[in-house]
Amino acid sequence: MARRSGSGVILVSLIIALILSVLPLPENLQSWRPEWVLLVLFYWLVALPERIGFGVAWSLGIILDVMEGSLLGLNALALTVVTYFSLLFYQRLRMFSWLQQALSVFVLVALNQLLCHWIKGILGSSVQTLMFLVPAFVSALLWPWVFVVMRGVRRNFNVN
Repeated sequence: MARRSGSGVILVSLIIALILSVLPLPENLQSWRPEWVLLVLFYWLVALPERIGFGVAWSLGIILDVMEGSLLGLNALALTVVTYFSLLFYQRLRMFSWLQQALSVFVLVALNQLLCHWIKGILGSSVQTLMFLVPAFVSALLWPWVFVVMRGVRRNFNVN
């Protein structure tokens, strides 16, 4: 059996996404930060569903929780739920146009944000505005470029 190639590339791309998720931004741009981890995870889930799954999503979520200082398990739960829907529909998502994929990204990131906002609301630490959906909008707008870059990386490094 041939050894799978590209594990290092996948790992590096996820680490870069984690770093981008916690890079300091000015306070007024904080709510406009795209969900980098979710975008990169979504790409790998659709491109290589047999290699990326719930364990990776849960681990990324725990790491993100620690890096952000949020409730431990909050992002892990949200990323795992999004992973479930991504894996459920990955064959359809592959066939979608870039616009349909961007809309799917919006829905999945909005679900992620909604879960996090809901849990924070239960704990009494959320705000009562719809600004928590802004990252879903920004992530959907960035999706075509993220897709092109990730596909280029995947082809350049022959990740399969």
